[in-house]
Amino acid sequence: MNSLMTVIKEHIACKSQLFKLAKSDILRTYRGAALGWFWAILKPGFTIFVYWFVFEIGLRVGRDIGADIPFYLWLLAGIVPWFYMSEMLTQGMGSIKRYGYLVTKMKFPVSTIPTFVSLSKAFVNAMLILIVIIIFWVMGYPPNIYYLQIPFYFMLTFMFFTMYALFAAPLSAISKDFSNFIKSLITAVFWLSGIIWDSERINNELVKRIMMFNPVNFLCTGFRDALVYQRWFFDQERYLNFITFAGMMLLMFALALFVYKKTRKEIPDVL
Repeated sequence: MNSLMTVIKEHIACKSQLFKLAKSDILRTYRGAALGWFWAILKPGFTIFVYWFVFEIGLRVGRDIGADIPFYLWLLAGIVPWFYMSEMLTQGMGSIKRYGYLVTKMKFPVSTIPTFVSLSKAFVNAMLILIVIIIFWVMGYPPNIYYLQIPFYFMLTFMFFTMYALFAAPLSAISKDFSNFIKSLITAVFWLSGIIWDSERINNELVKRIMMFNPVNFLCTGFRDALVYQRWFFDQERYLNFITFAGMMLLMFALALFVYKKTRKEIPDVL
C-alpha cells in the first residue's frame, strides 16, 4: 500500500508535466526526419503490406479467418494494436534508461517516466486505430454498436502495458541481461499470440486454455471482436477470457509495485 500511495502521489504531483513530456517524446522520436510525423503511419504501413503479401499472395492462406471480410481488414484489426504493444515491450522497458537524466539531474519521480512514454505511444496508436476505422468504413463496413468496445480495449491495453513498463523499466535499468531477455522474446510473442493467424481456430483445447493467459492474444482478439466478429467482451464465449485477463492485470500491477518499491532508491545510483 505504501508503494501504491507513493506512485499515486508522484503522478498527481506531475500530472501537468506528463502530457508535456509525452508530447516531447513524440517530437523526439521523429526529430530530424524529413517526413516527420508521416513515419508514424508509413512504417506500420510497410509492415502491414509485407504480412498481407506473404499470407494473401505468397502462402494464400489469408482467407481462412472464420469471417466474411477481406483478410487485409482482419489483419489491420489485430496488428495495429500490436504496434503499440511491441513499442512498449521494448521502448517502455527502456524508458528509464532513455530519460535517466530526469532522475539524476532533476530528481524527477521515476514512476512517472514509463507513464508519459506510454502516453506518447498510445497517442500515435490511437491515430492509427482511427485510420483503421476509416478504412473499414470506406470498404463498406461502417461503424456499429460493437465499436463502443474499441475505447474499452484501448484503455485496457494502455493500462496493462503502462504497468508492464513500470515493472520492466527499473529492472532493465539495473540489469542489461533482463532487457536482452525481453528483447529475445519479442519475436516469439508476436508469432505465438494470434496476431496474424486466428487463434480461435485452434483445435487443441489445452492450447486454447493456455492462450487465455496471453494478454497480447486477448487484446488483439478483443479489437477483432469489435471490428470484425461483432461480439461483446461479456458474451458467453468471452467473459472467462476477460476474467483471466483481469487476473493477469492485477498480477502485473502487483509485480510493478513490488519491483518499484525494491529498486526506487537504487535507480539514481545505477544511472
